[in-house]
Amino acid sequence: MFGRLMNNYYYGKSGKGDFRKEDMPENRWQLFWDVLRTRLSALVRLNLMYMVVWLPTMIVMLLTFISGISNLNTIMMAKDGTLKQAVEESAGEENALTYTDEQIEELANVNAGDFIQSSVFTMLLILIPCIAITGPATSGVSYVVRNWARDEHAFIWSDFKDAVKENWKQSLVVSAITGVIPLLVYVAWRFYGQLAAKQAFMVIPQVLVLMLAIIWALCVTYFYPLLVTYKLRMRDVLRNGLLLGVARLPMSLGIRLLHCVPGVIGFLICYLWNPIYGALIMFAYYMLLGFSLSRFVTASYTNAVFDRFLNSKIEGAKVNQGLRQESEDDEEEDEDGESGPNPAE
Repeated sequence: MFGRLMNNYYYGKSGKGDFRKEDMPENRWQLFWDVLRTRLSALVRLNLMYMVVWLPTMIVMLLTFISGISNLNTIMMAKDGTLKQAVEESAGEENALTYTDEQIEELANVNAGDFIQSSVFTMLLILIPCIAITGPATSGVSYVVRNWARDEHAFIWSDFKDAVKENWKQSLVVSAITGVIPLLVYVAWRFYGQLAAKQAFMVIPQVLVLMLAIIWALCVTYFYPLLVTYKLRMRDVLRNGLLLGVARLPMSLGIRLLHCVPGVIGFLICYLWNPIYGALIMFAYYMLLGFSLSRFVTASYTNAVFDRFLNSKIEGAKVNQGLRQESEDDEEEDEDGESGPNPAE
């Protein structure tokens, strides 16, 4: 019984079309919203499966943020003397603070900036393997949402599993690089920043490092859709992703900024309301829908880009899948006036 429930939940029912021909969307904007409406519950189910590989990343970031806020608050209390006062007031209580005078003095001498930098470095180091393991699963999710964005059917579990099996090596390369880049950029930015304080021209390599990170962030939008759509060598995936990212620079930047909107909202909640609640709200959003919705938006965009720049140049490749296309019969009816309104009416 449990097996049947899992199959029904993750496999769904095939053979059910979302649109009749006359109801099919005429442009990609309509297609996006129509498919999102019909696939929203499926995106939630897909996200619940996908978030398993992102759980280590989410836990590391959440714990780093919460512990960082707590420790930074303790350091600031030690500096202004309120920590010692709090220790004295809580003496004898069940949850009494147990800091000694030596520990309080040591905390008071901690530089808050150095503490933040050390916490960020440690977090980015731990995140490298956490992000690296997400690559194969991302290729599976990218295949499923690519089909949905075309208004094609896809089984959540079986198609996901097949795409992972076929693309795990290349996707692992992409995710490993993506995991390493934040740490390299952080270290290089600090290193060249310290040199730039003494020699102004060292600002140039500092900016170049940041630009390389931005270019990778723009190009990674195309890497996974390319992996699951075309049979390409790894170097061709990277090259085509780079060319598309640069050629479509404004749109690539726009899509990347769009993915940052939930993070900006979470930051505002943390800043204007409560840091802990803000972090928990962001955790809940990405646990329920955030990851799969982001992939669906990316697939809807990259499908259009591939149709324009790649599929249109490949003989026999289908374009504008999911959109209403005028057939020869429709054109003949339009020319004969049979499908138009009756002038006598």
